[in-house]
Amino acid sequence: MFNVILLGLTSLFTDISSEMIYPLIGMYLALLGAPATVLGLVEGIAESTASLLKVFGGIISDRWQRRKGLVIAGYSTSLLSKIILGLSRIWPVVLIARFSDRLGKGLRNPARDALIYESSPAEKLGFYFGFHRFLDTLGASLGVLITYFLLEGFATTAGPAEASRFRQIFLLASLPALIGVIILFWVKENPKISPKSQTPKNNLRQMFSSFRALPLDLKRYLVIFLVFSLFNSSNQFLLLRARTSGISPGGVVLVYLLFNLVYAFSSWPAGFLSDIWGRKNIMAAGYLIFGLVYLGFATKFTFSYVVGLFALYGIYYGLTEGIEKAYLSEKAPPDIRASVLGLQAFLGGVVLFPASFFTGLLWDKFGPAVPFTITGLISIISGFLIWKLL
Repeated sequence: MFNVILLGLTSLFTDISSEMIYPLIGMYLALLGAPATVLGLVEGIAESTASLLKVFGGIISDRWQRRKGLVIAGYSTSLLSKIILGLSRIWPVVLIARFSDRLGKGLRNPARDALIYESSPAEKLGFYFGFHRFLDTLGASLGVLITYFLLEGFATTAGPAEASRFRQIFLLASLPALIGVIILFWVKENPKISPKSQTPKNNLRQMFSSFRALPLDLKRYLVIFLVFSLFNSSNQFLLLRARTSGISPGGVVLVYLLFNLVYAFSSWPAGFLSDIWGRKNIMAAGYLIFGLVYLGFATKFTFSYVVGLFALYGIYYGLTEGIEKAYLSEKAPPDIRASVLGLQAFLGGVVLFPASFFTGLLWDKFGPAVPFTITGLISIISGFLIWKLL
């Protein structure tokens, strides 16, 4: 439990840092003169990097049977990215910063999630993963709230002054990220894992060749997740959709804050319920809600309407993020547990770049309704398949 608390606190401070930045990225790129296609390019590359590298992070962690060093390296890389972003003046530097941030995430997350699993009792796995998600997303909510107050009182007219204020926020965000890295030095390697008693021989080729040996439910889930991810673009498009509908930057930050708060306070109860009702039922409900949210964003809306959509979107994350990790951890063979956690992210990363890039292209050519409608329908079908096939 001590490890879970420390890892949760690190996630809390890191997400304060990350979410002080995240809701501003799309607006900042627009201030630099970048179109929606560039937003899709930047976020597609950034998020794909995180997802693709998670499989390597998982394999390295399983081979070393040491998690802590990789976790520290990953969080430190993300800290550096905040400084790079604060010094940016053109969109390619924003791309470098986002790439660095996601590089760190890709390295650390499988090892961190494996540490959480190894530090949690089996009968309360969903509870502990939900607890970690709660602290993680509580930090995200605090980060968004901090950014909202920093934005309050300054003009929202696009221009150099607004871009300069954004860069100040980016640099300030490096401070909580530093605190998160420092906390990690008190985390302990799990004593149940010994590099002398276990000598896993997994590498990338063996990881994929062993796919046939994975449990059938796990293979089905990974295929459904891959198809779903093919149509699931960056959350930045939801924020941009709100902004281009006439909502102020401060208003965009507020609805994003609401999303994070709902996400935080639904994650822990959802994890607890998944221990009782089953992971697949909770995950299927989450995918259904995701689809309804995207169909909602395909229509014209007012501020009160978008508030409801972002609240529902937070429930989707609460019902899926931690529970999917618990599901994977349970189903995966013990000697490649971190690798399987990374494999899920890898599969999503393979298609995340085209998903975001083509969402940007469709947005520029046909408007936002077309890509949002397609994504919403695919998600509803995916939720049904999870409920029926797992």
